[in-house]
Amino acid sequence: MTLVATPIGNLGDLSPRALATLRGADAVLCEDTRVTGAMLARHGVSVTLLPLHEHNEDDQTPRVLERLRAGERIALVSDAGTPLVSDPGYRLVRAAIAAGLKVGAVPGPNAAVMALTLSGLPPHPFLFHGFLPSKSGPRAAEIARLRAAERAGLSASIVFYEAPHRLAETLAALAEGLGGERPAAVAREMTKRFEEVRRGSLAALAGHYAAEAARGEIAVVIGPAPEEATGEAELDRALRDAQAAGMSLRDAAAAVAAATGLPRKQVYRRALELGGGDGEG
Repeated sequence: MTLVATPIGNLGDLSPRALATLRGADAVLCEDTRVTGAMLARHGVSVTLLPLHEHNEDDQTPRVLERLRAGERIALVSDAGTPLVSDPGYRLVRAAIAAGLKVGAVPGPNAAVMALTLSGLPPHPFLFHGFLPSKSGPRAAEIARLRAAERAGLSASIVFYEAPHRLAETLAALAEGLGGERPAAVAREMTKRFEEVRRGSLAALAGHYAAEAARGEIAVVIGPAPEEATGEAELDRALRDAQAAGMSLRDAAAAVAAATGLPRKQVYRRALELGGGDGEG
């Protein structure tokens, strides 16, 4: 089985090797047969197309494995970009590897990497997060988890995908959860005629897209969190306040570690140093 990257907008970005692989396949697995069919028709390719999406991947996997065992050449594509990156196919690939079947790939376009390189933000390390939850509560919780990871030491540019109708509210949520002054970039319609990369703070970008609706495929890149440190005095105060509220030493250390993002063992050790006892067994 071969994973084949396809254009993220400009159909001229389909590589000769990708085209040859798709032309020589016995079948091509794709998210939407209409999208892939139109792309292949443009290049004069006629091949069997089989739908593979999040709703049928588990059912399709044993059938595809059977065809691979029979020696068929199967290609896997997504609607746009590199397969598996926020697209179906991971469960199938994992099953093929577990079955000892060969899995290869033809590299090519990827929206996350292109947005990162155009953002002007540090390119490495970076964290690709895909889509945030669409509902406000789960989205805020996920952003809070990212912020906790940053407080614990994560320092990386972060890349998200987002739908145009949710962009403004997502940027506002990111500004609230990560800080409005964080440098960021919004890349949309990449490789297409109206490609645009808008750079600025999260707060400024949220304001812009609240007033001007976005269109097209979108990637958001956020720069690394600024260095920050919880001072010893601040840590001591938090530990004393937690214990004054009736928490045990162990629970106080756990609560303060969660709030500050500091390693739990470090906070617990400091609590012991403050005279909190022997750790209560």
